[in-house]
Amino acid sequence: MSTTQVLEFMHKTAADITLQHELEALLGVGDGNISSEAELDTAETEALLGDRAPTVTEFAAKKGYQFSVDELVIVVSAFQRHHSGELSDEAFAQLVGSASAQSVNSSALRRLTQFLSKTYLGIDLKS
Repeated sequence: MSTTQVLEFMHKTAADITLQHELEALLGVGDGNISSEAELDTAETEALLGDRAPTVTEFAAKKGYQFSVDELVIVVSAFQRHHSGELSDEAFAQLVGSASAQSVNSSALRRLTQFLSKTYLGIDLKS
């Protein structure tokens, strides 16, 4: 399973206005910027976890991002659960397939968590 493509697609929506508008039209809600948990609003989350997931997966494939509906759901659910405080930073990193807590030392995991949080969540954990 590779959630990297999902994360890359989501991140791309921050910088690509055309992609945002296309995704907004496809979802029928939100602004199309789903790049971080701060940008991913409740209506967009519901659409991505619901009946729009297969359509978004097909749309992303046309843009060069290959991932399954299950991978999309895993990432969006992880964003939602992390944002609500239900998931720790470490659990979030594991769910999105970025690292396994058992296979990296705590320093590397901390650096990875800081990178993911800043890049995908807009949160600077160093502050």
